[in-house]
Amino acid sequence: MSSGDDEQLQALAKPTFTEVQASAVVESVFGLKVSKIQPLPSYDDQNFHVHISKIKDTADGPIEYVLKISNTEASKNPDLIEVQNHIIMFLKAAGFPTASVCRTKGDNTTSLMSIDSGTEIKSYLVRLLTYLPGKPIAKIPVSTQLLYEIGRLAAKLDKALEKFHHPKLSNLHRENFIWNLKNIPLLEKYVDALGQNQNREIVEQVIQLFKKEVMTKLSHFRECINHGDLNDHNILVESSKSAFGDAVYQVSGILDFGDMSYGYYVFEVAITIMYMMIESKNPIQVGGHILAGFESIIPLTAVERSALFLLVCSRFCQSLVMAAYSCQLHPENKEYLMITAKTGWKHLQQMFDMGQKAVEEIWFETAKSYESGISL
Repeated sequence: MSSGDDEQLQALAKPTFTEVQASAVVESVFGLKVSKIQPLPSYDDQNFHVHISKIKDTADGPIEYVLKISNTEASKNPDLIEVQNHIIMFLKAAGFPTASVCRTKGDNTTSLMSIDSGTEIKSYLVRLLTYLPGKPIAKIPVSTQLLYEIGRLAAKLDKALEKFHHPKLSNLHRENFIWNLKNIPLLEKYVDALGQNQNREIVEQVIQLFKKEVMTKLSHFRECINHGDLNDHNILVESSKSAFGDAVYQVSGILDFGDMSYGYYVFEVAITIMYMMIESKNPIQVGGHILAGFESIIPLTAVERSALFLLVCSRFCQSLVMAAYSCQLHPENKEYLMITAKTGWKHLQQMFDMGQKAVEEIWFETAKSYESGISL
């Protein structure tokens, strides 16, 4: 996704490679022969699903990849993308289901491509990752057990990254990054995209509450590196049959590390709760199961727990406001941009109508029930 002050620039800088151009990149930069290529949905970068032709000396290697082409603004910060690549490799080595990062012919993890657009030379960072199997969580009925496992996964991810070191790690301190939860006040620049209505009133209320109740607590939260975007399209699952013959899903892939930044443990759990609510038939119940899984690895402090409700509301606001804003710039990408909005406004309204105390009671009681081995 994209950073606050550069949001408009970034939206205008989205790559527009054709399939022929993308194939040429794979062949010239990575030395692989493309047999089939098709575009994948994306926010402000460009992604392609690539099939390669097998050649004798790569007979055991993968045949499916994802070509990622960063927009021109993100391409100005190759150090950040290098850190993301090294995190993906670190997590893979630690046993997480992340992609493998492919080396260029020059043995790098990225390559900068300069393209003459007719009026100017534009530069794009390209990289190639192995394609991960599985379905996005958005496409399956999500059980409470899977929600619990996703909560555990979010916590394990943050915990594993405590041990990650890299000389360019400071690039994850992204001060005006619009998708970092501490930057909710930056949304004020974009609320006009909502027009004048009840949705805007809720967002403005959340921003004010955030300034008063969360900004003052940030120094009490425990800091960590956040994935920052564990949404229902960035977690893949595969099914196996249980003893009773029904499908049991296991996480098979974690995608999209483009929103990584320094944040706090409580941010990761709030973001995960919000996105898992999107597709749920019982959205308010979701938080308790995610929280139980997360706290089985990293128990939250009392001050972190007290901010959780408002942080979930805040992430809804980030996603909904920025989707509306991006739709003005990219109406042709509306279907992808408005995925969250289909149910998001309704869920945010429901949380507001119920109020913090009632929602917390459901979340905390559900989480507590796991301690006794009886999940609600």
